Amino acid sequence: MTSPQRPFMRVFAWVGGIGLTVAALITAWIVVPIVTSSPAGSSGAQLDVAGYPFSVSATGDDGRTRTLEAVFASGDSRDFSALVPGDRLIVSGSGFDPAKGLYVAVCKVPDAVDEKPGPCLGGVPSTEEDGDSTAGAIEYAASNWVNDDWAWRLFGARSFDDRSAGTFTAYIEIPASADENVDCTEVRCGLYTRNDHTALEDRVQDLYLPVSFAR
Repeated sequence: MTSPQRPFMRVFAWVGGIGLTVAALITAWIVVPIVTSSPAGSSGAQLDVAGYPFSVSATGDDGRTRTLEAVFASGDSRDFSALVPGDRLIVSGSGFDPAKGLYVAVCKVPDAVDEKPGPCLGGVPSTEEDGDSTAGAIEYAASNWVNDDWAWRLFGARSFDDRSAGTFTAYIEIPASADENVDCTEVRCGLYTRNDHTALEDRVQDLYLPVSFAR
């Protein structure tokens, strides 16, 4: 006589097996692009940007012409030479590769174009799951994360505005000028775009607007 528990245990085993398989597939789907990504070259941007422009453009080794722009959310016409903590900037970009995620933050300008910008004020955006975030919601923060992958959207990433044009919008609230990693009153800093953790060593999307802080 078959024990009444055996069918239940079989169903439980099947459900558990399916769950593990789905989890493994999702993990592989996320991890494989990270470990197989290869650098696409330089962004073509100048390391020494003159003045404090509101917009910069450069054509990368991948053939894309990227533009990075920022304005004060308040409509203030002053430049970025004397930022103060709490200033809010609306940052927009075009021509970026939507297949690669971006971090947008105030970071130390590196010593060479092939070096990763950073450290960045406020660190990089959190990659912890944020089930309370609303897609497309305007939330100002020290750094923003832009990634069109649905899985990373679950972790708080913003989507690109238009994939075909490679456009995005980020909302930056300027943090304190210094933290335990970098002091932007002592070193050159800029409002940067750079590839996210899925392609950290790829410099093709590095673009920045110079910024300084009021003393």
